[in-house]
Amino acid sequence: MRFHFSPKSPLLTLSSSSFTSLCLRPFLPSSTRFPFYPSLACHVSSGSNLRMDSSSPDPSSSLSVADGLKNQSFSEHNGNMKKIVKLSLEDLNWDHSFVRELPGDPRSDSIPRQVFHACYTKVLPSAEVENPKLVAWSDSVADLLDLDPNEFERPDFPLKFSGASLLAGAVPYAQCYGGHQFGTWAGQLGDGRAISLGEILNSKLERWELQLKGAGKTPYSRFADGLAVLRSSIREFLCSEAMHFLGIPTTRALCLVTTGKYVTRDMFYDGNPKEEPGAVVCRVSQSFIRFGSYQIHASRGGEDLGIIRSLADYAIRHHFPHIENMSKSESLSFSPGDDDQSVVDLTSNKYAAWTVEIAERTASLVAKWQGIGFTHGVLNTDNMSILGLTIDYGPFGFLDAFDPSYTPNTTDLPGRRYCFANQPDIGLWNIAQFASTLMAADLISDKEANYAMERYGTEFMDEYQAILSRKLGLQKYNKQLVNKLLGNLAVDKVDYTNFFRALSNIKADPGIPEDELLVPLKSVLLDIGKERKEAWTTWVQSYIQELIASGISDDERKVSMDSVNPKYVLRNYLCQSAIDAAETGDFEEVRRLLKVMERPYDEQPGMEKYARLPPAWAYRPGVCMLSCSS
Repeated sequence: MRFHFSPKSPLLTLSSSSFTSLCLRPFLPSSTRFPFYPSLACHVSSGSNLRMDSSSPDPSSSLSVADGLKNQSFSEHNGNMKKIVKLSLEDLNWDHSFVRELPGDPRSDSIPRQVFHACYTKVLPSAEVENPKLVAWSDSVADLLDLDPNEFERPDFPLKFSGASLLAGAVPYAQCYGGHQFGTWAGQLGDGRAISLGEILNSKLERWELQLKGAGKTPYSRFADGLAVLRSSIREFLCSEAMHFLGIPTTRALCLVTTGKYVTRDMFYDGNPKEEPGAVVCRVSQSFIRFGSYQIHASRGGEDLGIIRSLADYAIRHHFPHIENMSKSESLSFSPGDDDQSVVDLTSNKYAAWTVEIAERTASLVAKWQGIGFTHGVLNTDNMSILGLTIDYGPFGFLDAFDPSYTPNTTDLPGRRYCFANQPDIGLWNIAQFASTLMAADLISDKEANYAMERYGTEFMDEYQAILSRKLGLQKYNKQLVNKLLGNLAVDKVDYTNFFRALSNIKADPGIPEDELLVPLKSVLLDIGKERKEAWTTWVQSYIQELIASGISDDERKVSMDSVNPKYVLRNYLCQSAIDAAETGDFEEVRRLLKVMERPYDEQPGMEKYARLPPAWAYRPGVCMLSCSS
């Protein structure tokens, strides 16, 4: 029987015990806990191995299904190493597989409309430009493209990356997709102000798509102008690069240019619009395909269901080739549960294997967010990458004072659906919507969909527990120690980043006098009374016992902990300081901040001010919390 997509269909049921319950849910007010909708829950069979209450991950389960598939893939050809030639913009090796292999819109105008039976619309950049200027650039991303860094100095570089002068070889288009926004099906969305130029194949035959965000109207712009302001563009540029250097999977950013024109924006949607400088950021990713890229076709049904299969085949062919090359293997056959004798054989259905890998990549990504203290802010299904990348930087935020209910998005108030503690649950909810789309196209069965969600749970738990263990300098996960720590952090609103950085200074010495135990943490445990000092002292004593049991020297452990606990993260107030300067025409702070964020785990003497706690002004609206307006 074919499943028909519906935003309210009762297809997959989420377990009532969610991932937030691991450590963070106890510290959330009941009103902010993510309310799973009974009609949109995913059933997880009784035989699943989510291990939410396990004391440590099972080492045998840490090998993901994706790893098993990749181990089967054909060996890559390793030719002789040769010097990579750096290219000019004219010499970039363009490919246009997306527009070549997938159905497109027969029209090429930018008039807002519903686009049917198509994955994209060819459309030219149209943002008005007047003396555009290069604000900042990433040498690291240029290296990915084999682009000569001297190209950034070209007088016409800002013209080309504002969209005013089309790059030679580019075939611009806007992608069609839909999505659930804040849990509600929103219909067609699409690239309303992002225009892809095509894909670059580098010397390693890696595929990198270039996209201009803020380059003008497309058929998906609805009532908007297709433009972006400097404020939001600086945030997206800097965070794309900062996340990469933190080790978090992410889309990248090649450069940021001003358009020289002003754009009207109502930042708080309160009826007080103002003129802001316009800008365009060049985003770079192996692909910008989202969950919503499939959902839109499922929502329309009929012949559009065939597009889901075509788009899945495209993604597997170009971005998951190890799945295309897989062979039959007992090690990739799984039973959904003890009470179910059927078997999910991932090697007999490439779409099931693909869904499982997407679920695992998503789970791993969310676990990394939780470990680093990052809140995305807008986890709609149209903002979920099938490659497991952080995508679409809007009102994001890194935790300052530890608050599990923190959301950086004013639109997310008061429900806080997308708050920090809810992100693991939202990730699973979004996977459920993606799986339902593939079921609608008869690509996977309900058992295969449920197995993908089981894998999400296992992968998240294994990854999260391993990350927390590394942050604490421990060789195995200690649930009680972690729970008590997170509780203490929440009660005293301790700075998340600075606390873990300072923690590496604790010595594994049982002889330290009790009144000196908190000395290494005095810079982060601020304004706490006697009762709270006792609570922290008790925790540190337990922690020291764990350190002693690990048998690792203090020096070795400090090096290890400092390599996973950053000194510098892109706090919102740092972004705002750079924005304030840039809006006066001074781009040096943007460039300086980028350089600091390229080495987040290093001490960087002289840059200590970038690790300071937020000043009082940082808590004003528009800094610590933002809307989706940009």
